[in-house]
Amino acid sequence: MSVATQDDLSGGQKRRLPLTLIVGLILVGLHVAIAALTLFWTPYGPNDMAGMRLEAPSFAHWAGTDRLGRDLFTHIMIGSRIAIQVGAGAVAIGALIGVSLGILAAFATRTLDDALAATFDILIAFPTLLLAMLVVAASDGASLSSAIIALGVAISAIVARLTRILAKRVLEMDYITAARTSGTSWLQIVFIHLLPNIWPTLMVNFALQFGLAVIAEASLSYLGLGAPPPNASWGRLLQEAQGTVYTAPFGAVAPGIALVILVIGVNLLADGLRDYADPTRGRR
Repeated sequence: MSVATQDDLSGGQKRRLPLTLIVGLILVGLHVAIAALTLFWTPYGPNDMAGMRLEAPSFAHWAGTDRLGRDLFTHIMIGSRIAIQVGAGAVAIGALIGVSLGILAAFATRTLDDALAATFDILIAFPTLLLAMLVVAASDGASLSSAIIALGVAISAIVARLTRILAKRVLEMDYITAARTSGTSWLQIVFIHLLPNIWPTLMVNFALQFGLAVIAEASLSYLGLGAPPPNASWGRLLQEAQGTVYTAPFGAVAPGIALVILVIGVNLLADGLRDYADPTRGRR
């Protein structure tokens, strides 16, 4: 038999942070700290040809140098900043558009709701990268801002569909009916009752979309549709290193490792948030 703890006897159980949440926070926090550091300091300038071409990692150049003699560790640090900017910007745009459209669909008439739901499904049917490529192609050209907007638009359909499903489920609750009967306005229902109930699930989805946005931006940069030079996106570093992958493999390995660490950290963060929001799932 298990012995009840003092917290259980007092009527409340102390909740511990899931290990996945802690590890995810550490990995993502590391990238955020590096991104903030690049605003003030980097080992070398991004365009400084401080070493020989394709040098191996050393004390002077921790990740070696590229084919022009530039310090790779400096570019990887700057890549962290670009990845954080793209992920945060794309999720912010996707959340603003998606949550607004999802709530609108939940409150709309049946005809408008069906039309919006069909539109969300059609947009989701397109791969995120393909939809982002179309948006970038329709803009003035490849740039960091166009990549953020493109990915934000692509994410918005996923967020809108999830928000619609969650909002309609909450609006069917009895306390919502009681609030409407008592004369509570629709705006008050949204901010007092609706958003607080769906926000934990949305936060988990935002974390997942952050990781997808980082991967998609790296793919866009690899194809030449992301942040243009001198922005050192990880995708562009991988594209530049593909020609020397056999003679200087660390040029491709280092940005790949940085990308994998950030994506794993974001996924662990999402899993941890899900476990924390649902303690029974964590115990299982």
